[in-house]
Amino acid sequence: MVKVTVLYGPPEDPSAFEDHYANTHAPLVAKMPAVQRFEASRVIGTPDGSEAPYYRIAELWFDSHDDFQASMGSPQGQDTVADIPNFASGGATVVISEVD
Repeated sequence: MVKVTVLYGPPEDPSAFEDHYANTHAPLVAKMPAVQRFEASRVIGTPDGSEAPYYRIAELWFDSHDDFQASMGSPQGQDTVADIPNFASGGATVVISEVD
């Protein structure tokens, strides 16, 4: 299984981020083919109480690397990726991992 993790930095306007994320971005993710699981979470803190480096985390699971590549290369995947700059004013770090 392959997992894509998107780490969103703190946005300039959290309210605008949340509105766009819920009403535009998450529906785009839902249209992506071969996504087996999608989970979005809001960061609430760090173990030492310092300011968290990320605001939100999104995780998308795919059965295989081929499914991941096909999904990201699809029009729906491209639309989803292209939407990130429209709301992620704090930046977005993307990592791809194999699930043990």
